[in-house]
Amino acid sequence: MTIVNGYEQSDNERPLKIVNLPALEKDAQKIIPKGGFGYIVGGAEDDWTLRQNTQAFTHAQIVPKALSNIEQPSTATSVFGIDLKTPIMMAPVAAQGLAHAKGEVDTAQGVAAVGGLMSQSTYSSTSIADTAAAGHGAPQFFQLYMSKDWTFNYALLDEAKKAGVKAIILTVDATVDGYREADIVNDFQFPIPMANLEKFSEGAGKGQGIGEIYAAAAQKIGPDDVRRIAAHTDLPVIVKGIESVEDALLAIGAGAAGIYVSNHGGRQLNGGPASFDVLPAIAKAVNHRVPIIFDSGVRRGSHVFKALAAGADLVAIGRPAVYGLALGGAQGVQSVFEALNHELEITMQLAGTKTIADVKQAPLTHFNYAD
Repeated sequence: MTIVNGYEQSDNERPLKIVNLPALEKDAQKIIPKGGFGYIVGGAEDDWTLRQNTQAFTHAQIVPKALSNIEQPSTATSVFGIDLKTPIMMAPVAAQGLAHAKGEVDTAQGVAAVGGLMSQSTYSSTSIADTAAAGHGAPQFFQLYMSKDWTFNYALLDEAKKAGVKAIILTVDATVDGYREADIVNDFQFPIPMANLEKFSEGAGKGQGIGEIYAAAAQKIGPDDVRRIAAHTDLPVIVKGIESVEDALLAIGAGAAGIYVSNHGGRQLNGGPASFDVLPAIAKAVNHRVPIIFDSGVRRGSHVFKALAAGADLVAIGRPAVYGLALGGAQGVQSVFEALNHELEITMQLAGTKTIADVKQAPLTHFNYAD
């Protein structure tokens, strides 16, 4: 363990033997301190939407195709002009130093090792430059939590562009923080400074609660902000936190180069729909005009398959990768992606789909099953 400001950080560096991703949560809980684990695992209010995110994948079923005459399906794909070995990407999870001493640096290394796409958060424990460098040229996106202070926004965007990121993810569903009861019960405050905030205020993030950090965030975000970021960076802007057709169309109308369907892993509006349940309608409205990224509740290769078949182009994971990070550092993250990718390959084979393009055309059927 590495101890920083009294907080014990894992420094594990090892590959993991993974039976399934859901089992990682209990193992990670044993080594991540209570406050940090509560922040990572928790959703809003009573976690109803968080639970529904995974449960919703039972609302659609994959049609088996046994006489397809295929073998060795390929998970390679190309999105936003970027060639990838897997359609599974890393979601922009904040404060990964809560799970491991090397934080996002190790995550970036693990994602790069599997030929995936890394995205890093404004509220990362490591700097934009250090996280980007850790990928050794592998593609990365930068996620912006827009501040009320545009000097701050521009500085982060400039640093991200200098670091070579391929796109900007603008998160729009976090103008205030969700009511996260675990953080209240644990009286949680970030023990480790957030590198990108620290540039503007010494020790920024350390000793603060999430509410204090969000207080500096923009509470008014609209289409003009999408245009402003795109014009400043000349990079694709992907709008994250889309859960309705109306918002998807507004974002595209403002010049968004991608739509990111997500309810923040159930951490913001409790009582809102599971992301998978709204994905098909949004995909139909977007109609392939821009790529769609999807996250929230993904724990199985079959979930990845269903999301792709329902209209996503990339599928992101968050918590499972962070648990892998805590348990095994960069190699642990790599193990998580490899395990999920392996499940996806099995599902593709049994569904008669040779390529990710085939998966996107695969039919889903719908039966109502009792829980």
